[in-house]
Formats: sequence, structure tokens, C-alpha cells
Amino acid sequence: MDLVLHIADEHVFDKLWAKAVPLSAFASSYQSSLNSTLAFPVSNAASAWSQLVMHLPHPSIPADDLALLLSNTASSTSVSQLSAWPRDYLPRQLITLSILTLIGIHILYFLFAWLSYTFIFNHDMMRHPRFLQNQIKLEIECSAEVLGYSKLYDGADTYGYFYFFASVPLFLVFTDYCIYWIHRWLHHPIFYKTLHKPHHKWIIPTPFASHAFHPVDGYLQSVPYHLFIFLFPLHRILYLVLFVLVNFWSIFIHDSDMITGHALEKVINGPAHHTLHHLYFNVNYGQYFTWADRAGNSYRQPESSLDPMLDIQKLDEAKSQ
Repeated sequence: MDLVLHIADEHVFDKLWAKAVPLSAFASSYQSSLNSTLAFPVSNAASAWSQLVMHLPHPSIPADDLALLLSNTASSTSVSQLSAWPRDYLPRQLITLSILTLIGIHILYFLFAWLSYTFIFNHDMMRHPRFLQNQIKLEIECSAEVLGYSKLYDGADTYGYFYFFASVPLFLVFTDYCIYWIHRWLHHPIFYKTLHKPHHKWIIPTPFASHAFHPVDGYLQSVPYHLFIFLFPLHRILYLVLFVLVNFWSIFIHDSDMITGHALEKVINGPAHHTLHHLYFNVNYGQYFTWADRAGNSYRQPESSLDPMLDIQKLDEAKSQ
């Protein structure tokens, strides 16, 4: 990926990022730390875009490094042609890779399918009695989840605003119950060692453990999110928002937090519950709620006496003696 990013930045994304997050938008914060001989091409009347961009987070750029960077670029290059998000800035890398992946997927599908259709596929097969009318068009539509058989929709009032809001808990309950059983089956000896044990290598997990699993494990536990939109209508934007929030939740419950005694402890499967899952393996399989574990006799109530931090305190006491 380093090579891909380097080539993409060299030929395309350096210019795009210079326009999207220009260094000139942050010039005022650096001018005071740079020599007065270094002029910034900053207009007194900053553009609306620059005013918006200047509120974005960005890595600090030391004055010496910035001056060195400017001195090593071509004379025709100005600060306005540089981005405040350098190549090694993680958010920039993630967005660039996402764009490249999206473009790559479409190129892979449309270009290679077209080449195969043009030069390899036997066009006489289109006269077969089982070849559908407009089949190629239907195949392309079906290949895109949003244009195929999914029940994603656009207008918020398509199914009424009550359903729009009710679809959120429906999505959470459906995916929670499905993931409960998928997760529990992954703990079966037939599957556990190969597929799920890599994730349980992290007995005391950190948020980075949230996505540290076998790829098949990750795929299986993601199926309910995709299955839902083929069974129930869901607003397209709402689906994307929920999918992002699900990933945030997965990160959140892997922080080994054992705070107990809160009001929703017996309802929400939070960090304390999932910490116990990593410690004891066969409890608290749920994703968001505790009801499936209660029904499946796999629920374990978090208690302060089970906090793994107590083990660390015992070690510290032993060392101090």
C-alpha cells in the first residue's frame, strides 16, 4: 500500500489535497513562527472554503521543516499548492485508500467484465432460451447492492417518519440477535481454533483489538448488517450512519473498562460485559444488548470484584513488599 499511495500522491492526490486542505488556510498560525522573509500567499479576504477548512484538525508543522520543504520545491510551487495534511497523515491516507479502493472496485468489475464480454464470451449464448431479456442491464443493476434486491430507499418519508425512526431499534435488535448466535457458534470447538481464537488472543483487549480478527470471522459477523437491508427497508443514509456507528461501538467495547453499577448495566452490553467475554470466553456474546445472553443462559453480570485491574494492583503490592 505504501507504493500505491506514493504513486497516487505523486500523480494525483498531492494536487487534490492541496486544493481540499490547503496549507494557506492555516498560514496565519505559522507566519509568526517563520522568518519574515518567507511570504505566504494569503488573501486578506479568505475564501469561504478556506475559512471552513481552517477548523479541521491537522498535524503541527514545525517552522524549520516548513521552510525546508519550501526551499526544496520548485520555484513555481507556492504554499497555496501544498496541503496542511502531509502524505504521512493518517486521516489523509485512510481517505485516499478508500477512494482508490472504490475506484479500483469499479474498474475491476466494469473493465474486466467488458473485456471478457467482448473477447471471450460467446455472444451466441445470448440466443439461448433461458437468456433473459435485457439480462446484461439486469446483471449490472444486481451487482450493485443499492440497485439490486436490497430494500434501501432514499426519501425519509417513503415509509413514513415513524418507520424511519423505528427502523433504528429494529436494525439494532435484529443484528444483535444474529451476531449473538454467529458469535456463539464461532466459539464451538469446530470453528473456534481456526476462526475465532485469533481474536481471543487479546485476553485484555485494547481498542485496537476491535478489528483484530480472522478475516472469515469478520465477514461472518458482518453478514447480519448486510442481510438486514434485504429483509427490511432502511434509509440509505441511515444505513451508512448506523454502519459507521457500529464500528465505533466495536472499538468502544474493547477498551477493557470495568466500570460497573450504572443504570443501564443490565440492558446494554457495554465494555465491562465484553471485557468479561475476553476473560472467560463463554459469556456475554451479545453486541449491544444483554437480552440474547439472558435468553441463551450465557449472561454474566459485571462486578467490581472481576476487574482485571485488581490483578495489576496485587502485582504492584507484591513488588512493593
